[in-house]
Amino acid sequence: MAPPSSPTEHHLVVLQGDFVRTPEFELPAPHTLIKTIYGQTSLAELHARIYDASIVVICALRLDAETLSPEVTPYLRMIMVVAAGTDCVDLDACRKRGIVVSNCPAVNTEAVSEHALGLYFSARRRILRMHTLTRAGDWPRKKTLMFDCLNHDGTPPMTCEEEVAGIIGNGAVGKRIASLARGLGMKVIVAERKQPGDPSTLSHPSGDQERLPFETVLRQSTVLFLAVPLAPNTRNLLSTAEFDIMSPHAVLVNVSRGGVVDEEALVKALKANQITGAATDVFEKEPAGPENSPLLAEGTEDLNLVLTPHLAWATQRTLINSERKFKETVEKWCVGELMNVVT
Repeated sequence: MAPPSSPTEHHLVVLQGDFVRTPEFELPAPHTLIKTIYGQTSLAELHARIYDASIVVICALRLDAETLSPEVTPYLRMIMVVAAGTDCVDLDACRKRGIVVSNCPAVNTEAVSEHALGLYFSARRRILRMHTLTRAGDWPRKKTLMFDCLNHDGTPPMTCEEEVAGIIGNGAVGKRIASLARGLGMKVIVAERKQPGDPSTLSHPSGDQERLPFETVLRQSTVLFLAVPLAPNTRNLLSTAEFDIMSPHAVLVNVSRGGVVDEEALVKALKANQITGAATDVFEKEPAGPENSPLLAEGTEDLNLVLTPHLAWATQRTLINSERKFKETVEKWCVGELMNVVT
């Protein structure tokens, strides 16, 4: 494919077309756009595929400083991330070259927040364990499986009206989880930012809820929902010190990014019964397996730990929302208007 020869010629390369619906673009003359769509792209294939691109489209593929150098991507002017999170892109490298990075915020709000509630119920009620034991024929063999669904201290699971739901991350997903949790009868508390001294950490209304100090939310929550972006100040946001002060009745649900939770510390907390359970849709290294994730390593099989493969977003509504925002953002950028710009 020949590189674009003028500012009105656009070569759009989709690198993860299996996960992204690519729309038909409508551009006014003299703008033209050629599309090249790859289902999936390995790191070995990446540089050759985007050399001629002026627009690169991804949803989670890593674009590092080398990839974003003029030698590898000489014609690149825009990166379209068809997702909310942009931690896979070296934003500093983009700023230095003036490459526009846009994303698709809030396209998966309903999907991810509903999945978070599903993970909560799975961990709180030990649904997967009950399923496995029932399928294995343990019910008639043991006469009852009631004792297998009890908490580590021998108490039965809580109902929603007994839960205190802590929300860490007050964006679209966090707000939606809070709304769903209130609808189920949970008391909801929303955390301030963790870093002291930041003016944004001062208590202020969040809907009908005051935001509480980060540590207060950790101590009081019986279910803790994580819905924050991955950034330097949120990496390992929860680690040993945080698990040490959490309630032993707490269930942790992570639908943000894997790097937000120290995975080794989480496994230790579960083994030590510092918390009751955990569930995550995201991992520090993805795709995750026993060879690269402490959450899947030998010895974790019997923990109250529910795992799904970063698919909380995968609903019809998310795909429709993403395609619409993808189309609108690229069309506006081509004619000089910016939308959903991250940098």
